[in-house]
Amino acid sequence: MQGDRGETRMGNRSVLVLAVLALAMSLSAQTGSEPKAAVASMDIAGGCAALQAAATIDPSAARGFDVASLDRSVKPCDDFFQFAGGSWLKANPIPAAYARWGNFDLLRAHNEDVLHEILETAAKNQNAEPGSNEQKIGDFYTSCMNTDAIESAGLKPLEPEFERIAAINNVEELQAEITHLQMEGVNSGFVFRSQQDYKNSTKVIGGAVQGGLGLPDRDYYTKTDEKSVKLREAYVAHVAKMLSLAGDDAGSVDAEAKTVMALETKLAEASLTRVERRNPDNVYHVMSVADLKTATPSLSWERYFHQIGFPAIDSINVAEPAFFKAYSGMMTETPYADWKVYLRWQLVHSSADGLPSAFVDEDFNFYGKTLSGTQELLPRWKRCARATDAELGEALGQVYVKKAFPPESKARALEMVHNLIAALRDDLATLDWMGPETRKQAQVKLGAIALKIGYPDHWRDYSAYKVVRTSYAENVEKGDEFEFHRVAAKIGKPVDRTEWGMTPPTVNAYYSPSMNEIVFPAGILQPPFYDAKRDDALNYGGMGAVIGHEMTHGFDDQGAKFDAQGNLKNWWTPEDLKNFQARSQCVIDQFDGYEVEPGLHENGKLVVGESIADLGGVTIAHAAFEKTLAGKPAPPEIDGFSAEQRFFLGFAQIWFGSARPEEQRVRVATDPHPLQRFRANGSLSNMPSFSKAFGCSAGSAMVRPEKTQCRIW
Repeated sequence: MQGDRGETRMGNRSVLVLAVLALAMSLSAQTGSEPKAAVASMDIAGGCAALQAAATIDPSAARGFDVASLDRSVKPCDDFFQFAGGSWLKANPIPAAYARWGNFDLLRAHNEDVLHEILETAAKNQNAEPGSNEQKIGDFYTSCMNTDAIESAGLKPLEPEFERIAAINNVEELQAEITHLQMEGVNSGFVFRSQQDYKNSTKVIGGAVQGGLGLPDRDYYTKTDEKSVKLREAYVAHVAKMLSLAGDDAGSVDAEAKTVMALETKLAEASLTRVERRNPDNVYHVMSVADLKTATPSLSWERYFHQIGFPAIDSINVAEPAFFKAYSGMMTETPYADWKVYLRWQLVHSSADGLPSAFVDEDFNFYGKTLSGTQELLPRWKRCARATDAELGEALGQVYVKKAFPPESKARALEMVHNLIAALRDDLATLDWMGPETRKQAQVKLGAIALKIGYPDHWRDYSAYKVVRTSYAENVEKGDEFEFHRVAAKIGKPVDRTEWGMTPPTVNAYYSPSMNEIVFPAGILQPPFYDAKRDDALNYGGMGAVIGHEMTHGFDDQGAKFDAQGNLKNWWTPEDLKNFQARSQCVIDQFDGYEVEPGLHENGKLVVGESIADLGGVTIAHAAFEKTLAGKPAPPEIDGFSAEQRFFLGFAQIWFGSARPEEQRVRVATDPHPLQRFRANGSLSNMPSFSKAFGCSAGSAMVRPEKTQCRIW
């Protein structure tokens, strides 16, 4: 839903693993991320009981939308995002420690305050039962907050790994060290993990994915514009400074940094683009061990499987064969001295947040200030709370949901989800561009979507993860080893349909094509997205659109390639598929036209999935909201806005926020989500119901010409 990158790289080893899992989930293999039972039909006309009750209370208590957010100097038909939230944006500048700031971030900050209280309490309890969740989260957080111990330890936690890297003399030793680093969460060229088999969604297989880059994306190494060239120069300077801090000779670090850039550039040039990886057919290539010997002769997968402790693996999905062919060649063609420098850099880079402050500060200077425009580092406690969530998310989440998400909240959220499913079912029944055969399969898929609300039914077992109070570096290393083996141990086993890919406090949501499920953590089921005390209009425009967004992902450019069981399978007739692709192209063209800054546009092919989901989500939520009004007197105006207008204000409120110019450039290059203002205005400018609600005439900026209006679901 949100595609949140976060504002700090605390615990970035774990973040790397989670990021790869996120990619896998988005194609159901994200962020790391199952159907339980067919979704039952519900009478949406009745509406959500809690929301119906809200509609009967005093309007001044139910308003929900803060009219102080409005910028009345702007007409809603000219720029609805600015009209709805211009004053909010002015009153909420981006804090110095953030690259962007908006309602997602405000809610996340609120949740972090709750986690802070939980963790401080756990940290003070030195009598917690050994091995209990309370002991683990308390000791992990304590070790992270103990900066004196981290400063005193210096580089000692990395010295054994430095020695192993220095001892590399042949390709077997090179591979052994690459494998060892991967088990500790270090991005040493590629990532190995488990994933669902795209064409047999009941089966878990191994998967190998391209990686190994220190910059956010392969395009950062290949673009030739002035900003890209200067950013690469800054990156090389950063690598040199980090290697200097790690003890390398001052006279050699500049050459070493150039070596790192050259090796990473080769990896980047062999990598698929983000747009290419959006197509699941492009990243599905199951190979046997015999096939792998031919494809990657210098990379022995049999030795790799033995070293990670799973020698029985006999086949894996190689997501990008051309990348692994190039990687295999580099293992023998690139001098071992160059590999040693690269691996040493990746180790320091991945470990930076657990090292003394000089490393933390230099790491932030590049990835925070230079890359994203952030002005100052987040407070230590926030970084440690995020690190605890990354390593022990479900242990921490169990305590979080007890404080922040009572059972009645889950029941109300489930009811609203069912209402949105009913609205999409009605929509599918009336689409004029879809034939009966495809329509039937779409309805079957919708009926099979599994729902996960709030928190898992079965919590993750962390008993094999030993956490100590004395060493943050040890806790991170052991946590990453635990996670690597936990994920790899799934290979060859049936898919666990109960597993979650996001932790309960997360302010986000996701749809998994291979699981055919929608997941809403407790962290997002709160104001301003959902509030039982508000009237229906704002809740349906807010959380309703979020729910509809995730449901629509089942039918976006990626989700539409998977059937009801989560298998990569074409269930479209040729004519209907042609119609769908033409309508998707409309969305691509629309977002290609949005200019972020002079000369920089949104990439329509990158953001098409999220943009289809945004448009479908708000369309379906609006239909669901209208059904709650059927046969009833029109709700009264509140603060001068009709219920229809409040619905669209509720939708715009989701996207209140802004990002620094540097962060915008990163997101346009790497994020499948458009920038906030385009998400708000882009969807609504396609909706006649919006223009009718605000009396927008043809030719208004918020009314796309009829021939270019996009409509899918």
